[in-house]
Amino acid sequence: MGRKRKKNKVIKIKKKKSIKLEKKQALNQKNVSADEKVIIKKIKKQPSEKKAYNVNDYVVYPKHGVGKILAVEKAVIGDIDINFYKVFIDKDKLTLTIPINQQSNLRPISSSNQINKCVSILKSKPKIKRTMWSRRSQEYEQKINSGKIYELAEVVKDLNKNSNAIADQSYSERQLFEKAYDRLQSEFEAVLKVSPDDAKKKMDKALGRNQNLEAQ
Repeated sequence: MGRKRKKNKVIKIKKKKSIKLEKKQALNQKNVSADEKVIIKKIKKQPSEKKAYNVNDYVVYPKHGVGKILAVEKAVIGDIDINFYKVFIDKDKLTLTIPINQQSNLRPISSSNQINKCVSILKSKPKIKRTMWSRRSQEYEQKINSGKIYELAEVVKDLNKNSNAIADQSYSERQLFEKAYDRLQSEFEAVLKVSPDDAKKKMDKALGRNQNLEAQ
């Protein structure tokens, strides 16, 4: 009887160990499954493909302004296939080659509503800053090259001289104003589908520019 009890006790201990082992394995499996689910979830959250542009679409390249996509081409560099856009910047008579995987440098041209917002900005009162011109000119340059149309409109508004006080405007101020003005005008033309003269008239009207000013 003593041996039988001892044997039964050993069997019970083995069963307990077996149950504990099964529970541990199940828990480990559950953890593995949970880890797998997390990985799958992360993959699903990865960003989708960036916006694709087509031939003849107008885009804005921050450092050059409005351009038109002439072609979507492919080239082999080393062992890598590179797809890229050919973008023609009419104002600079320049053709840019922009890899498609770097198209974050591009943005679509603005909507009609955004152009209307720009007109409102041009009509608003210029901000008068008392900081040194060297610092202000850097800020204006950054805004011009940001590619953001509202910031471009702000530079045009702040540097605009709508009276005969043009003599008070330095050469560097004039240069920055013209650069921002030309960029903004190009986008007005592309979005509103108007001639350069009509785009200019719309902007000058909003700025309250004296028509005689351009002749000086």
